[in-house]
Amino acid sequence: MVTMTLPDWLAPYRDLMRGKAGPAQQQAVLRQLVWPLLGIALFLLLWHWAAQNIQTSLGQFPGPATVWEQTQALYQEHREGRQREAAFHERQEKYIETRLAQQPDWQPVRRDYTGAPTFFDQVGTSLITVMSGFLLASALAIPLGIVVGLSAGVHAAVNPLIQIFKPVSPLAWLPLVTMVVSAVYTSSDPWLAKSFLTSMFTVTLCCLWPTLLNTAVGVTSVSSDLTNVSRVLRLNAFEHVRRIVLPSALPMMFTGLRLSLGIAWMVLIAAEMLAQNPGLGKFVWDEFQNGSSQSLGRIMVAVQVIGLIGFLLDRLMLALQRFLVWDKSAAQR
Repeated sequence: MVTMTLPDWLAPYRDLMRGKAGPAQQQAVLRQLVWPLLGIALFLLLWHWAAQNIQTSLGQFPGPATVWEQTQALYQEHREGRQREAAFHERQEKYIETRLAQQPDWQPVRRDYTGAPTFFDQVGTSLITVMSGFLLASALAIPLGIVVGLSAGVHAAVNPLIQIFKPVSPLAWLPLVTMVVSAVYTSSDPWLAKSFLTSMFTVTLCCLWPTLLNTAVGVTSVSSDLTNVSRVLRLNAFEHVRRIVLPSALPMMFTGLRLSLGIAWMVLIAAEMLAQNPGLGKFVWDEFQNGSSQSLGRIMVAVQVIGLIGFLLDRLMLALQRFLVWDKSAAQR
């Protein structure tokens, strides 16, 4: 018989349903459900009051009701865009079938739909860009962090460079990355758009430092007892890192990964604005330039989505940490 284990945060609700309404269960429900809902309700009330008292050059600042209306409008535009895309492909297939019936030797050329991306398409593009930059940064930062943590000489050589480049703003990196990508990526039939590469590399340069530093700190914090065990077992360098260093350094490493992912998501919006790479940043910039009466509401929708996605990305990274790290106490929040 298979038994299912509930997550820890669901245990108080299970106990309440069983009639075990003790102080611990009540406090857990207050902390997890009641207080967050009260905080959100208070925020919405303050937002509604402030929006009614703020007038901008584009009209009244959007309140919660206006933002919800624009959310529905953006969803409807997404559905209409999907319908137009489906109709385009249907017309193309019918034309190809008719042409092939008349000329069997004719070689059809299928074209992609070139309609404007919808809001949800741009959300997907931003997610692809940020994960590409984050994964590239992690692939660079984790091995380098392990080497820096294991070697005092490498740490002394690399640390000044880290401290110099770590605080550099993405606005400073972006022009340099743009010029380098334009000079190096000169394919006549590019597989990836230059604007995508510019945003991705900018994200990579800005978000790799927390992972690198936390990985190095985690490696240097490995217990001397574990190091002695490795010596007794005569593990080679690779086995020492795999069996001793990585399991001990994972909590600190995931702390760095979570910080890096949050920085990557923030940097991406600015990079997309300036690089004009399709995504949420470009959506916000285009709406700002548009200047219509709906623009402020749509920008606020984007702001809410950016915050929600950032929260979900952090929760996903935390769930991955809980799954991989043996010390569960290090992944409680």
